[in-house]
Amino acid sequence: MYVYTEFDQALVDERVAQFRDQTQRFLSGTLSEDEFRPLRLQNGLYVQRYAPMLRIAVPYGVLNSKQIRKIASISQTYDRGYAHISTRQNIQLNWPALENVPDILAELATVQMHAIQTSGNCIRNTTTDQFAGRIQGEVADPRPTCEIIRQWSTFHPEFVFLPRKFKIAVSALNEIDRAATAFHDIGVYLVKKTDVVKRIADYKIRLEDAKQALASADVNGDQEEQQAQYDAVLHSFLNVDLVEHALNDEPSEWGYQIMAGGGLGRTPIIGSIIREFLPREDLIAYLEAVLRVYNLHGRRDNKYKARIKILVKALTPAVFASKAEAEFSQIRAELKVPSDLYAKMEKNFSLPAYQALPDIDFTETLKANPVFANWYRINTHPNKTPGYRIVNISLKRAGIAPGDATSEELDLIADLADKYSFGELRSTHEQNIVLADVEQSKLFELWKILTQYNLARAHIGFLTDIICCPGGDFCSLANAKSIPISEAISRRYEDLDTVYDLGHLDLNISGCMNACGHHHVGHIGILGVDKKGDEFYQISLGGNAGHDSSLGDILGPSFGADEVADIVEEILNTYLDNRQTINDETERFIDTYRRIGLAPFKERVYAK
Repeated sequence: MYVYTEFDQALVDERVAQFRDQTQRFLSGTLSEDEFRPLRLQNGLYVQRYAPMLRIAVPYGVLNSKQIRKIASISQTYDRGYAHISTRQNIQLNWPALENVPDILAELATVQMHAIQTSGNCIRNTTTDQFAGRIQGEVADPRPTCEIIRQWSTFHPEFVFLPRKFKIAVSALNEIDRAATAFHDIGVYLVKKTDVVKRIADYKIRLEDAKQALASADVNGDQEEQQAQYDAVLHSFLNVDLVEHALNDEPSEWGYQIMAGGGLGRTPIIGSIIREFLPREDLIAYLEAVLRVYNLHGRRDNKYKARIKILVKALTPAVFASKAEAEFSQIRAELKVPSDLYAKMEKNFSLPAYQALPDIDFTETLKANPVFANWYRINTHPNKTPGYRIVNISLKRAGIAPGDATSEELDLIADLADKYSFGELRSTHEQNIVLADVEQSKLFELWKILTQYNLARAHIGFLTDIICCPGGDFCSLANAKSIPISEAISRRYEDLDTVYDLGHLDLNISGCMNACGHHHVGHIGILGVDKKGDEFYQISLGGNAGHDSSLGDILGPSFGADEVADIVEEILNTYLDNRQTINDETERFIDTYRRIGLAPFKERVYAK
């Protein structure tokens, strides 16, 4: 993982001293609340329903055991003995006293951590796949790219006060996207040049076909329809000439595809591709260009319309892209990524000191222990290095808020990281923890320890692996509580055989329209709403955060809190009644929904 230089450490230490002085001036009355607000926000400090909340940065989700022990110690000393993993891979403390926050930041700095730019209208933490650098099929390890973006965006003087907060995600795998990249302000995709060349060839064929269809259209018949189809094809691949030149400019086998204008919240939008291929040396210049266009043209008069997604939609992706390209052409030469920087960054993310081990045949072990077999099959993932495997530690337990871990559990996880995974761990978008480098021969031993401490529930990617924001139990913005709804559903589906029969299924819960629980992209999404002071819950179906992204459709009128678990059960029973099995492959919930649509679910749920 990336290790601070002396410059990095000095920068973080200076920020701690600066914020200590600012806090003291606020507490003494020298700074007003309005003056202090932007200062505390850019140091990760919110004022929540009952107490401040401090959000600690975890760049692209990578931590070491020393850092997680420090979090455990801080949570025990300054908070209530637990910490929370957020959907952006950060860590949150929900009960720190304001006067103690400078001390917390000072302790974080001793292990190369901080809370800088985890809030406020600035560029936030860059996120990526929690398995980055450890799986087959990646175009390249995305973490060096994430680190380059982090260094560029931290304390960037132009982008400290943007119209609204700004989030970037990086994806390097064609098969699956575990970072919800399409729903970010900017999505950076690592792409192979050969794949882009194929897409260009396909685009030109489609464009020529559409052109011929338009030319032969009946003037009094389908010309309008054919024109619309031609325009759709024309704008499906922007600036093809620029892209062809860019392919020639990139000496390596891969570069970037840039998406802009995605986001959730009050107005959920799937992002649009504005640059199909970008040379690696141009990454920072192009990101800078996009941010400059947004900073200049983004709305500041209405915070609900201030995100870049609103600007991209208003201008159209093609017009926004043209503005970004114009700015890019002006600054490209002066903002080249140095040719040796990627090599330097890659050294920070070299593979650990693996032993030369063979892959183990677990057939007999799995037959002998079906509980371990479920955990192995569901909570572990192949590592690209023979003899090793990736382990997911579930932080979703009935009776405990999703994503929460006590200080004792954090200390245990740090010990396990040291013993089994070279002292490194990852936080995930799904609010869990990953040990990425576990020897296969030690999996059974690790599983027994996790089982002993209630950290081995084998349900990663299934119904009860629920993404859930803190909701009304903590957040001052929430319209309703989220955690009790998650608890009710988890209790309803404690039987794992029932959970497994339902197959892979994402259920996400948010306490308000800000969508911190990503309810829009859950296969089943639950949104807390306020009705004259009472808490109700609106349900949506069919969302998906992966490469085949989609936004959920609202089922209908909302439900009371005591009804939600029953309604979810009716939805799942509708799925079970309608799913198909073809060639021994059982249709997933999302595929059944896309095939049969909303109507059967709505009819069953609202039946009189």
